[in-house]
Amino acid sequence: MVPEIFQTFWAGMAAGEFITDAAEAAGSYRKQGARWLAACGGVRPRRGRNLKGRCLTFAEREEIAIGIAAGHTLRDIAKALNRSPSTISREIARNREPSGRYRARSAHAAAYHRASRPKPSKLATNPSLRETVEKSLTERHSPEQIAGRLRLDFPDDPQMRVSTETIYQSLYQPSRGGLEHTLTRSLRTGRGLRRPSRKAGQRKNRIPDMANIADRPKDVKDRAVAGHWEGDLIVGKRNLSAIGTLVERSTGTVMLVHLPDGYKPEQTAPALTEQLETLPTSLRRTLTWDQGSEMRDWKSVSAATGIDIYFCDPHAPWQRGTNENTNGILRQYFPKGSDLSVHSKADLEWVSRQLNERPRKRLEFRTPIEEMERLLLR
Repeated sequence: MVPEIFQTFWAGMAAGEFITDAAEAAGSYRKQGARWLAACGGVRPRRGRNLKGRCLTFAEREEIAIGIAAGHTLRDIAKALNRSPSTISREIARNREPSGRYRARSAHAAAYHRASRPKPSKLATNPSLRETVEKSLTERHSPEQIAGRLRLDFPDDPQMRVSTETIYQSLYQPSRGGLEHTLTRSLRTGRGLRRPSRKAGQRKNRIPDMANIADRPKDVKDRAVAGHWEGDLIVGKRNLSAIGTLVERSTGTVMLVHLPDGYKPEQTAPALTEQLETLPTSLRRTLTWDQGSEMRDWKSVSAATGIDIYFCDPHAPWQRGTNENTNGILRQYFPKGSDLSVHSKADLEWVSRQLNERPRKRLEFRTPIEEMERLLLR
């Protein structure tokens, strides 16, 4: 991987971007970004962060490859790049492919890996320190507590000191040596992949100008009036397909949104708008959704349908409890790990009709359709 590309992704993550946005900035996609995170344990690699000025950049290597293909001499190429001819000569000799051909990408990758001479981890070279840290981790002490305690227990022995960050990096990057990755289970989070620590407000919101659920009208809570909806997605195998779910709070009436082409914002918004427009205006009061990125274009949905849209707090599924419960029922028809793209719009209408004709205990065993009719006739 070319460092400039790889580090562009990590710079985005450090700046608070989502994986999708950081990967796109590096010319890649979300799944590849997730692979980069997993391969490095969630810790940004040091290699390639700041290439020294004397090192050739990827752009310069591209110019060298173009110059060679055009038949230019090494001196001409060196003059164009403001480099010494010997630098260009060494570059080609060291980094050309076995066939003799010089290609910028392979040359840059070869130089990147050759320049990688990481300093051995202190925990890898000091058995006594490693044993002490491992023992403390098994007793569920945090890395910060371990580093602080070492300074107290060994005030005159600098070899028995280690920073909090070194412990974390040794845990999450097995290639550094020192600590077994399985010891991450002893951390408070128990995560096998490190997540970036961000300051409050650093991470950008994926929903622009959203209205929080705290601003939703108070009368929504008592379920006395029909027309207040909760929405979400159920996602299929490998997160490649999805179905939108809408549940009316008062009656439990279910509508399913067909998303045959995916569930990116530009696909979700028109499909959701089309589904909501099948309702009479009196049943388009509010819609409550989670903060999924699929609702980035919520303003267009609201403008087209006249429905007020509100968003739950992060990690608070109970704020859409009716929808969460319904999604559990829908898994009887759409099992987890299945491909949801195989279902047609007619299939979704059949499933929603099945649910809307099912007696509900909270409705005194009336069906959602019967309850909706009862409320509308009042």
